[in-house]
Amino acid sequence: MKILVTGAAGFIGSHTCVELLKKGHTVVGLDNMNDYYDVNLKKARVSHIRKVAKELKGKFSFTVKDIEDGAGLEKIFRKEKFDKVCNLAAQAGVRYSFENPASYIKSNLIGFFNILELCVKYKVKHLVYASSSSVYGNNAKVPFSEDDRTDDPQSLYAATKKSNELMAHVYSKQYNLPATGLRFFTVYGPWGRPDMAPFKFMRMIIEGETIEVYNHGNLSRDFSYIDDIVKGVVKVLEGPNRSKREVYNIGNSSPVALMDFIGCIEKSTGKKAKKRMVAMQRGDVYTTFASVSHLKEDYGFAPNTPLQKGIDEFYNWYKAFYKID
Repeated sequence: MKILVTGAAGFIGSHTCVELLKKGHTVVGLDNMNDYYDVNLKKARVSHIRKVAKELKGKFSFTVKDIEDGAGLEKIFRKEKFDKVCNLAAQAGVRYSFENPASYIKSNLIGFFNILELCVKYKVKHLVYASSSSVYGNNAKVPFSEDDRTDDPQSLYAATKKSNELMAHVYSKQYNLPATGLRFFTVYGPWGRPDMAPFKFMRMIIEGETIEVYNHGNLSRDFSYIDDIVKGVVKVLEGPNRSKREVYNIGNSSPVALMDFIGCIEKSTGKKAKKRMVAMQRGDVYTTFASVSHLKEDYGFAPNTPLQKGIDEFYNWYKAFYKID
């Protein structure tokens, strides 16, 4: 198939491109390459995809384009005639949504609207798009199920992701567009995002800086290893055009206390973390815990990477990428 991956220079997007190339698909990558975090990391990810494509003799092309640019985006759709679309482009980050809310409206709402419109116009067989575990807010019931209420977001970021699900629902129902949302749960691993806690903790512990531990460490997260997650994304993309459900949780389904996660990084790096206990951060939630029974039943998704192994792989990549002896 020919598949468009938006956000291709991003963490999950770049891994998805590589996995699709390994499966023999033609991949068109698109990213606006903004400076929300280190652009050089994004460029390095694209170079890595190109290297893999060359080794596999696969077909990969990349365009710098913002999904907010509807006219420019349509030129790409018209030319390429995609079979399927994987929309991973978004303005990410809970905390940044309090600093620059307009960027979330532009990318996550206007940009996603453009994707929906063009998928209908050019008869895309299946749209798979990124949602987030943040839609659950401070859900008291665990594990989080797709059938739980998601009408109490704690940040604008979470609100835009819930809005994406509602927009996709309308386009699926009224325009017969097969669309499947994936609610990601705290993804970590090689080529990760520097703004996320796993990456920040790794860097700061290695460099001997003091990390801030929110809510005095009384938090837990369903940390999900990137390889497991991307295999699930590709299973959905390659699967039936009409999924059994509109949204699926995709995570490790095994929450870990924040202090235990820090302990795994300490074990990998051989360095003791310097910690400063601080209060709960605005927009944060106490726990995330994915029920993945529906994704397992419908697509055979089964995460199998133990946390310490995943952290070790992340550390090995980090050392190599940043040339740490």
